[in-house]
Amino acid sequence: MKLTTKGRFAVTAMVDLALRQTRGPVTLAAISERQHISLSYLEQLFGKLRRASLVSSVRGPGGGYNLARPAPQITVASIVTAVDEPLDATQCGGKENCHDDKRCMTHDLWATLNEKMYDYLSSVTLADLVAHTSGKPVAVIKDFRPEKEKVAA
Repeated sequence: MKLTTKGRFAVTAMVDLALRQTRGPVTLAAISERQHISLSYLEQLFGKLRRASLVSSVRGPGGGYNLARPAPQITVASIVTAVDEPLDATQCGGKENCHDDKRCMTHDLWATLNEKMYDYLSSVTLADLVAHTSGKPVAVIKDFRPEKEKVAA
């Protein structure tokens, strides 16, 4: 499973933006300072987020970034995929050539994990993460246990 700093930083920066945009556009310099993420790295990430229509930019004095959609309409999966972060636990990238150019014995396990991971990240919104900053656990917000565990609970 490969979720690198690119995806993590993008999600962190988006939460920071969502928390502060009510006071007007948020500068990347301010996010950089608060979150200890390099400004040049944020510029790269926000270019991708803007192209994916997740953020909008405001030029000039007092400029910065705003969310392009309401926070409940932005999923973690959309943020991660916008910055080209692969959500893939397979060794073969889904090509089924992981073991001597053949499908490995555990391919379906990792492919299913990919689906579950994407489903979960698609179920968590930016609004959920903002709520989490005020003490509401994300796991409670989105009950993602398998059906048989939900019945037993």
